[in-house]
Amino acid sequence: MSRANDPFDTYLLRVFSILMNERSVSRAATRLNQSQPAVSTALKRLREIFDDPLLIKDKQRMVPTERALQLEASVRVVLGEIDALLSPGDVFDPATTRQTFRIGTPDYLAPPLMAAVVQYLRTTAPGARMLLQPLGPDYDYDGALADGEIDVVIGNWPQPPEHLRTTLLLEDEIVCLVDRDHPGASGMRATDYLQGSHVVPLLYSGLQRGVVETHLAAQRLTRTPTVTVPFFSMAPHLLPGTDLIFTTSRHFALHFAAILPLAVVPAPIDFPPMRFYQLWHGRNQHAPGHIWFRSLLSAVMRTASATRHLRVSAPPSEVRLAA
Repeated sequence: MSRANDPFDTYLLRVFSILMNERSVSRAATRLNQSQPAVSTALKRLREIFDDPLLIKDKQRMVPTERALQLEASVRVVLGEIDALLSPGDVFDPATTRQTFRIGTPDYLAPPLMAAVVQYLRTTAPGARMLLQPLGPDYDYDGALADGEIDVVIGNWPQPPEHLRTTLLLEDEIVCLVDRDHPGASGMRATDYLQGSHVVPLLYSGLQRGVVETHLAAQRLTRTPTVTVPFFSMAPHLLPGTDLIFTTSRHFALHFAAILPLAVVPAPIDFPPMRFYQLWHGRNQHAPGHIWFRSLLSAVMRTASATRHLRVSAPPSEVRLAA
């Protein structure tokens, strides 16, 4: 609650933060479940408080001023502190919680991995809910974590962002996935790989190259992206009957090789392992429910990595202890 002499309240701060993410009054109104006039009124009040236009209309989007960019990080910190103060201090009990856990992730994790997460969640926290948010080059996962729109991001980075909290979930070998009758199905040389035709997914982050491209660039090597797809899970379905090569993690390749006429081939380039991380914002560092959920994700991935089985019958012991 704001005092009578406060220049603004938390509602205005949240409007500002979401406007900075969306760059649109209409989209901000949708996210806030408010009318466009209400958000426009809030923006007008913010402009008066800061004596700055903050967001200027440019064609179909709004562009932040220098003052707005300076304010953005501070507003996110303030909102995080406020949310931490208002969060319940009760002990978290997975058996009775009705909390919603929101994960931002691309679709490059094989479905059985996420199915195992769901299995553990349903076993240990039957009243909880889980929401999966797809990541893409236009999705600001950094801002979404800061605003509490998502709780955890699962991603694959050569180097994860340093300003977020991070733990390693899974380390996996990079392999090639090809049609069973592909000339390289029984073995592939580096020249075959570099001169071959490749299926390449779009990057989900505009800030970093993927592990494969980063390594090839460091070695001054190039490959031909013959087909570019918007989703990782689309790539395997394009391989049967073609000479295309898809470079991916072993667990992902094995899943699709079991359901499609495909072969998994060792990569002829000495790629580093593909590392999958979970990232979260400092605002949730000490929240009991979030600590438990991050432990669950870590345990599922660690079990899958150690056993090469993507389903097990009981929740990992460290999840039960973390609860």
